[in-house]
Amino acid sequence: MTRVLFVCIHNSARSQMAEAFLNQLGAGEYVAESAGIESGKLNPLVVRSMAEVGIDMSGNKTKTVADVLGEGRVYDTVITVCDAANAERCPVFPGKVKRLAWFFDDPSALQGTEEEKLVRIAEIRDEIRGKVGEFVERERSV
Repeated sequence: MTRVLFVCIHNSARSQMAEAFLNQLGAGEYVAESAGIESGKLNPLVVRSMAEVGIDMSGNKTKTVADVLGEGRVYDTVITVCDAANAERCPVFPGKVKRLAWFFDDPSALQGTEEEKLVRIAEIRDEIRGKVGEFVERERSV
């Protein structure tokens, strides 16, 4: 079982979505978790968007990188999903860990009406699902 950690700024949206998609698309092969550089609060619009594709994240809790490192968890792969502007804030993990960086816009930074935000969040969600699917397929072919 390959253990993967997704990291973003607050663990409120992108890393949570990536975790959910990998646990769905890679079930039986991967165990995915997520964490933030800083503590955050789950984005309710992201919860709604994920529900649209049949994934219930309403009970998810946010956690920080310090939380998971403090618990002594070890990962095979760490994937940062920060936007390009915040990529330099993403942490470096000790040990022999495969590191990947995927850049997605931050749903919490979106402007506009709730409906406009939901449309853009759905686009980000679908980008993340696509990237996770590519990751699973690529890793299976190695």
